[in-house]
Amino acid sequence: MLDRNTFRDAMAGLGTAVNIITSDGAEGLAGCTASAVCGVTDEPPTLLVCINRSSRNNAAFRANGKLCVNVLNAEQQTLAAHFATSSLPIAERFAAAQWESLATGAPVLCGALASLDCEIESVTEVGTHTVFFCAVKAARTHGAGDALIYFGRRYHRVGERSVHAAHRIEADVVAAVPAR
Repeated sequence: MLDRNTFRDAMAGLGTAVNIITSDGAEGLAGCTASAVCGVTDEPPTLLVCINRSSRNNAAFRANGKLCVNVLNAEQQTLAAHFATSSLPIAERFAAAQWESLATGAPVLCGALASLDCEIESVTEVGTHTVFFCAVKAARTHGAGDALIYFGRRYHRVGERSVHAAHRIEADVVAAVPAR
């Protein structure tokens, strides 16, 4: 059987978008940082979101029956850290940004690269996590800005600014090499 650490080391090589998953409703505000999110199908638009069963957010997402996947831009790394800190009260997490709502009333992060507002259609338990299958009811995108990804157990910027920065560094290195 594959041990947990070997699996985690292998998964560190899988770069993923950083998202803040939010909800509001009868169970109250909930929100956490998650990278285990992916599209399932575009007909009908459906996502899956995986949340640890021991997370207090898990019960709130389930009870509220809705959530919003907010795909972070590279400038929102500090916010990702806020929502990943379980000891930080939920009100303080939400106070660190501006929020709106779309179709379901779940909090939509202003300035996110994309926000996918969903109703939870079904729930499956797998190991330590709950897999939420979510019907996307509304979406909003902001085309500008670099993405924030998690790779190798660290945050990274991906997009136009990171490409231009890499080209500048490459040009500086080439310029610094003496001609032969």
